[in-house]
Amino acid sequence: MPVRVRFAPSPTGSLHLGNALSAVVNRRLGDWMLLRIDDTDPARNLPGGEEAILRDLEWLGIAWNEGPVRQSERAERHREIGAPLGDRFEGLTLLREDGSPTYHLASVVDDIDFGITHVVRGNDHRPNEPLHRRLFQALGATPPEFVHHGLILGPDGRKLAKRAPGGSVASLRDEGIPAEAVRAYLEELGLPRHDVHLDLTRVRRLSTETLASLSDEELAARVGVPVSVAPVLRGARDLAEARAYADLVLEPTAVEVDSPETFARFRELVEAGLEPRAVVRELKAVGGDLKAVRLALTGKDRGPELAAVIAALSRDELLSRLER
Repeated sequence: MPVRVRFAPSPTGSLHLGNALSAVVNRRLGDWMLLRIDDTDPARNLPGGEEAILRDLEWLGIAWNEGPVRQSERAERHREIGAPLGDRFEGLTLLREDGSPTYHLASVVDDIDFGITHVVRGNDHRPNEPLHRRLFQALGATPPEFVHHGLILGPDGRKLAKRAPGGSVASLRDEGIPAEAVRAYLEELGLPRHDVHLDLTRVRRLSTETLASLSDEELAARVGVPVSVAPVLRGARDLAEARAYADLVLEPTAVEVDSPETFARFRELVEAGLEPRAVVRELKAVGGDLKAVRLALTGKDRGPELAAVIAALSRDELLSRLER
């Protein structure tokens, strides 16, 4: 029997990393997945919230088979199926005063209608399971199998806030962490039985490994720069750092540097056609001022390896920057 699952976030903006874990787990376990937008509570819905969720899922490479289905557009169906139960069930409100269905009724009716066989979600939803089972039974349906996984907590062991570093998919994307690294981290967590602490060190390590695995052409495309500057991107730990390294080469800061002996030797080596690492090695051998060369080429005293900077610039550009 095919496993039919659903991922049902509320449209409150970019996915919390814990919600993204639920999406990954559902996609891994399900043969078929519904994307459902749980927007029964207007007070929680944010403008553009649904669009942010779709962008996050697509960025992470998580596909769904049907949806997005908005619960707010199925209110009549919820009322129809829930009519025999009235406005309340075991003390729980099923319909608000304005006739709109609450989360519990809408969720169970949708799970019935879409044939959901497994409800996979975080441990924070575990208290809803007994009530939802009784609702399924009261509506004449067989309850699905409920699977709950551990939550992602902050480093302090408390609930991870969306605004905390790494708390949302958008925050990781904005920091320059590639999608493959975030997805790989969530895949590594699997279906945790207990809560886990967010390991940003591991996320950043996966980011470095992801960038290292990309071809020069793809890495340059991700950063949005010419492939000629790919050598300086190789030392970056994330896409934001890669962009900063590229800017050092593409948009150098003009500074005055006075190191005539080093520059004269550098010119000789470049004109002789030595490869970048050999140029740096020869300068070191004669006690050359490598910091002065870096300043002349980029305007900064720190950044990617000097050999990478040399490799990213043409012979004429290297000599031109010495003159400037």
